[in-house]
Amino acid sequence: MATLLRSKLSNVATSVSHKSQAKMSGMFARMGFQAATDEEAVGFAHCDDLDMEHRQGLQMDILKSEGGEEGAETPLEGDIHYQRDGTGPLPPSASKEACSELSGQGKPKITAWEAGWNVTNAIQGMFVLGLPYAILHGGYLGLFLIIFAAVVCCYTGKILIACLYEENEDGEIVRVRDSYVDIANACCAPRFPTLGGRIVNVAQIIELVMTCILYVVVSGNLMYNSFPNLPVSQKSWSIIATAVLLPCAFLKNLKAVSKFSLLCTLAHFVINILVIAYCLSRARDWAWDKVKFYIDVKKFPISIGIIVFSYTSQIFLPSLEGNMQNPKEFHCMMNWTHIAACILKGLFALVAYLTWADETKEVITDNLPSTIRAVVNIFLVAKALLSYPLPFFAAVEVLERSLFQDGNRAFFPNCYGGDGRLKSWGLTLRCALVVFTLLMAIYVPHFALLMGLTGSLTGAGLCFLLPSLFHLKLLWRKLLWHHVFFDVAIFVIGGICSVSGFIHSLEGLIEAFRTNAED
Repeated sequence: MATLLRSKLSNVATSVSHKSQAKMSGMFARMGFQAATDEEAVGFAHCDDLDMEHRQGLQMDILKSEGGEEGAETPLEGDIHYQRDGTGPLPPSASKEACSELSGQGKPKITAWEAGWNVTNAIQGMFVLGLPYAILHGGYLGLFLIIFAAVVCCYTGKILIACLYEENEDGEIVRVRDSYVDIANACCAPRFPTLGGRIVNVAQIIELVMTCILYVVVSGNLMYNSFPNLPVSQKSWSIIATAVLLPCAFLKNLKAVSKFSLLCTLAHFVINILVIAYCLSRARDWAWDKVKFYIDVKKFPISIGIIVFSYTSQIFLPSLEGNMQNPKEFHCMMNWTHIAACILKGLFALVAYLTWADETKEVITDNLPSTIRAVVNIFLVAKALLSYPLPFFAAVEVLERSLFQDGNRAFFPNCYGGDGRLKSWGLTLRCALVVFTLLMAIYVPHFALLMGLTGSLTGAGLCFLLPSLFHLKLLWRKLLWHHVFFDVAIFVIGGICSVSGFIHSLEGLIEAFRTNAED
């Protein structure tokens, strides 16, 4: 009797603790203190998955206690004292349906305004600083592409969400899929049921790792141009930045990092305002005659990738829509966020280019006077370093889930022990990923080229090609003719832009790699 009473009291205390955590999580979410407020938002879907897994583990502990299990095995001591989320792996006997049902309880929902804030951070982040460089090589056509990319990305975001739903036997529209990977797998089924998901995962990993590389590149570039008199090269600054980032290999979760995301985003908006204010102060000297309709055939395709990359957000939209209080407001939210992004990006890129014209640099803050450049760049470096853990952690999670933890289909042994602790070789792989981002930043320290390559390869694929292809494949019987026309046109135009931008960016990177190798 005493044992039963003690078990019930333990269950009640655990339940109260979980409800309290859910309320605090919802409060912080409304204040913006969550991983989803990071401007690139590459960790949105992954952080949501991790949070769900964490809650599932907590709920399974409750099931265990209710089942009469009073004792627990003592964790085995590993060679590295690292335990993922402080818990061991889920019991193999746990029912997936039971876990899904339990994990949905107490999950905080977000409003359309909060969802719009997340999308705004994703498409108006730090990489907007490269847009004036795109105008340098594209002129008015570059401005048109900023508008065109906003329209297309808004449309493909909507049709991607449409692929999550199907009509049931009663004629009701119900959500049958939860993620981008689920949509891809549904398109390749039944012959290749996992092929689509693997393609999406590969594209996602490439984009996440390239984002990490860009953060290291921009950190070294900004510090070098902020203190040109110091006997420290850009490569050395990149090494210093990577040394600061090396502890990311030990990350258990993003709680500590995500608290800074709102502050980083607000600081970035302040920096943008400072740049625009300085440009407006020099309005009399604006070089309108420099903005022309001709394009640089060799470098303009790179600009296409830069513009597309700045709008990348599709990968986390399914998770975001699924967490909205009223999913019917998703379309309206996408409209006003992309209209606002289009206006702000176009004005920022045009005003900055008019101010510096042919002297516009890859990162526009490098054009600022030395008196304010150092202060602005230091803030940007801090923002880049604090943003790095999000894509890094997301990339690690995708790799571990795809290659090391996919049940019996895993390619390699699990990098976690039976007690949930990270094995030594698993930590080595994480450190190797950090070092890989450093090596890429050292040998190819070109922000615009890397951004253009990523936008042309994964950005165009995830934002243009795959959504339109999936929409045609899954819903073609219900589509009107103009939807079919739009999807085909986007697929063709996106494919051409992707191939052209990828080839030119790759040529530039190879040339830059050879130059740096010779030096």
